[in-house]
Amino acid sequence: MAAASISTTFLPLYKPIKSFVPISQAPKFFTKTKHGAGTGTGTVRAVSKEQDVIPVQSNDFTDHQVGILVSEIEREVEGGKDVQLISGFGGSEGRLSFEGGFSSASSSGDGNQVVEGENLDKLIDRTINATIVLAAGTFGITKLLTIDYDYWHGWTIFEILRYAPQHNWSAYEEALKENPLLAKMMISGVVYSVGDWIAQCCEGKPLLEFDRTRMFRSGLVGFTLHGSLSHYYYYFCEALFPFQDWWVVPVKVAFDQTAWSAVWNSIYYMVIGLLRFESPVTIFSELKATFWPMLTAGWKLWPFAHIITYGVVPVEQRLLWVDCVELIWVTILSTLSNEKSEARVLDAPVEQSSSSSFEPPEE
Repeated sequence: MAAASISTTFLPLYKPIKSFVPISQAPKFFTKTKHGAGTGTGTVRAVSKEQDVIPVQSNDFTDHQVGILVSEIEREVEGGKDVQLISGFGGSEGRLSFEGGFSSASSSGDGNQVVEGENLDKLIDRTINATIVLAAGTFGITKLLTIDYDYWHGWTIFEILRYAPQHNWSAYEEALKENPLLAKMMISGVVYSVGDWIAQCCEGKPLLEFDRTRMFRSGLVGFTLHGSLSHYYYYFCEALFPFQDWWVVPVKVAFDQTAWSAVWNSIYYMVIGLLRFESPVTIFSELKATFWPMLTAGWKLWPFAHIITYGVVPVEQRLLWVDCVELIWVTILSTLSNEKSEARVLDAPVEQSSSSSFEPPEE
């Protein structure tokens, strides 16, 4: 059986004390297995209790100094030597110190697995998002460019591109006559989805790493609520102010940016919160905190847009014009309604870990 060579050294003396300091620490064991070249297996056991603190002899009894006994275990590894420190008192508070131990390798391996898993998840998300964007974009562009597909035979590319916008507008007006509510709901749903995507990009997310669930929630609110409520609101506003004088336009703008904006912003915020499965108390508290910022943010954009809305655009076409401006407004609205929720979700693990760190240890 191969024997292990144990060398004992003293580190530099470092701390003056006035008396001998006893060591009252539980014995700690470190077992090392040595493999020799065909000679068998040997075991070296070092006991920290045997590593005494040795006072330095001095004539001055008030200035004793303490040295640290460090045991080293040397073992031969295929022609070389591998030295590991076992003890270490004072600065390490009596805990065993292992240089080049085994935990670093295992932790690095686990870290690499976590990183690889995160990269794989990101790659899958990007692929799904790219597929959604590509499919939706291809469908929309194809529908717009093939509006005259039934009778464009013999047309040149220039003629197709020339008449496509005009004929698409005619098809939109025809849809408004047949089913105005559904047409406006579909337009609002698309606008609110794209607007939330723009909001996520403005918040710093990569183009193809957007939150699909969040974008779907915003599009659902736009489809089910904004399109339908706005359709009825504009006709209600015309019935409320049936005058044709010049002063009616600023009155309608003022009414829109006070009563209607307050109602719609609150509806959007509350429904988005419910779709996130938040409690009514949380939704109400956050609505109180963001109600005034959302309302005043609209005053920087909508009064100028609504001068055209109520002064130029016919009532049946107003929602289309408003939805074009909504691409900017939904970016603001979605950012304000989601930033606190996402911050709360990110802070939850931190708060949970910090609270668990203060739990009393089990006896």
